[in-house]
Amino acid sequence: QVQLVESGGGSVQAGNSLRLSCTASGGTFSSYAMAWFRQAPGKEREFISAIRERGGTTIYADSVKGRFTISRDNAKNTVYLQMNGLTPEDTAVYYCGAGQRIILSSLRRDSAYVYWGQGTQVTVSS
Repeated sequence: QVQLVESGGGSVQAGNSLRLSCTASGGTFSSYAMAWFRQAPGKEREFISAIRERGGTTIYADSVKGRFTISRDNAKNTVYLQMNGLTPEDTAVYYCGAGQRIILSSLRRDSAYVYWGQGTQVTVSS
């Protein structure tokens, strides 16, 4: 059983940055692909970014490409999401997910991830 805890959310003005962290416990972190999703009120959960087990492959949603950067530190059991150039459209609850043996084409699917954190709120004002 893997537990995931997100942190780093908050309220910022448009154009500012935030760095989210997701720390895992209870499993072998380096054996999990990790991803960030977000869910805005009244909307479905949306894929943001994913990173393979050793960090060699990263993918992004078009809506955040060039603004967000995913990274991981397997020694610290933590995955990060650096978010720059935030806009009000980025306002959502951000979740991290962990999954094993996910093929490349499935990294964007929330159903591929078995473990989820409780989420952290990001609010961007104009």
